Amino acid sequence: MNTALIFAGGVGSRMHSKERPKQFLEMYNKPIIIHTLEHFENHPDIDAIVVVCVEGWIDYLQNLLYKFRIEKVKKIVTGGATGQLSIYNGLVAAKEVSGEEDTVILIHDGVRPLINAKLISDNIESVKKNGSAITTAVVKETILVVKEDSAIDYVPSRANSRIAKAPQSFWLDDILSAHEKALNEGKNDFIDSCSMMQYFGKSLYLVDGPEENIKITTPQDFYSMRAILEAKENAQIYGVE
Repeated sequence: MNTALIFAGGVGSRMHSKERPKQFLEMYNKPIIIHTLEHFENHPDIDAIVVVCVEGWIDYLQNLLYKFRIEKVKKIVTGGATGQLSIYNGLVAAKEVSGEEDTVILIHDGVRPLINAKLISDNIESVKKNGSAITTAVVKETILVVKEDSAIDYVPSRANSRIAKAPQSFWLDDILSAHEKALNEGKNDFIDSCSMMQYFGKSLYLVDGPEENIKITTPQDFYSMRAILEAKENAQIYGVE
């Protein structure tokens, strides 16, 4: 079984949107979260979707799912106090959906709508082959690792550096076990799933994603998404997926 876990639990303070969380802002008369969900809804290898939704917006999301005919969503749960705890809530729900069936879980941001079918397929294939799939992007600028006093500690090789993106995918039982270990150790602030899995000594394998696989966090990101969708629509740069 292959399940997508979509995290849409943030309020989007950096977006400065006053009326609704960033995942519900509209682009081409369609909320960002729906742009994201449609990639998984339309992928033939995705069997189920679980959504972690910001508290107070579940009914709104359910209405959107009906309006846009998103039928693979099996559960919607509220988030926790941190991003890690929110993902844990989603993993527990995914386990309820899958039962004892071996399941690949693709953990993805609801506000990262510019993925494609190939990336989803590559994540599933990598998990089945290697046990994990961390979507990445090539670093185009020099990265500096700094000390607490802002002095430069060292400059890593650009050739050996990557930017971690999403989806981040694993066997569901493996990532759920890691979350339970973290909670038992009182750790609840891992920044993402790959950081947690590395902490517990798991091997991680990279999957290259499309360059435009950005997270819509700021107004600038919103305008970038609009420009990319316009380019796709005009088939001037990216062509047909």
